[in-house]
Amino acid sequence: MDADNLTKQFEEVEALSSIYGEDWTTESEATRSYNIKIKENAHEVILYVTMPLDYPGQAPPKYELSAPWMDRREKEKLHQSLDEVYLENIGETVIYQWVEKIRETLLQIKPKEEKVNNIQVEEIPDLTELVINCPVITHGEVIVDRKSSFQGHAAEVHSIDDVNAVMTKLKQNKKIMNAFHNMYAYRIERKTEKGVSILQDCDDDGEAHAGGRMLHLLQILDQKNTLVVVSRWYGGIQLGPDRFRHINNATRQVIQQAGLLKK
Repeated sequence: MDADNLTKQFEEVEALSSIYGEDWTTESEATRSYNIKIKENAHEVILYVTMPLDYPGQAPPKYELSAPWMDRREKEKLHQSLDEVYLENIGETVIYQWVEKIRETLLQIKPKEEKVNNIQVEEIPDLTELVINCPVITHGEVIVDRKSSFQGHAAEVHSIDDVNAVMTKLKQNKKIMNAFHNMYAYRIERKTEKGVSILQDCDDDGEAHAGGRMLHLLQILDQKNTLVVVSRWYGGIQLGPDRFRHINNATRQVIQQAGLLKK
């Protein structure tokens, strides 16, 4: 590690731990991984950062955001804002600026009005009426790798209402609701006067390309009337491409466990 980079990292860690106190957590000294909790207006974001050997001189810190309540567009805007902060401060330490940019974003969030059809748990205090006819949900085995956990959830669905009911039911579980990502994919067979068509969709929930990979697996398996959700709880250590292998394995495993494989 470059001596100047090492010195700046030590100084930054010392300063940040002093500034943020209990909100600052050391995940691993060996990999120089940390997390910082930022909470404003009843919303909380956890910023996970890892300092690579060439930070800050030649590269930015690696980071991930945990904000289960934040929708995909808001997360994308926040990621873009953090990237812009780095580009404006290339060669300098940026974690403090990132934290304060996140705080600024939280302070600008206005309370959202409740909507009858909104299935976001944080917006609706009581969702029991929406899930009365919820399909049976099967929860798969937990896959653990370097402190990150992956778990699949699957259900037989025949309509978008079924999909929404399952997603709502899952998010009533606080552990699932607070997962770093809840990515999903589904395929529904629809019979019309013109023949059979497939309604399909997916969502990454912040894990780029994960939903698309899950949907591709459902297509390869020729799954019909199947919804699969994979929850990931981030452990502070970035897994690289291995995370997609775990997501695919969790997807296939829970589909098979639910008795939906090629159903």
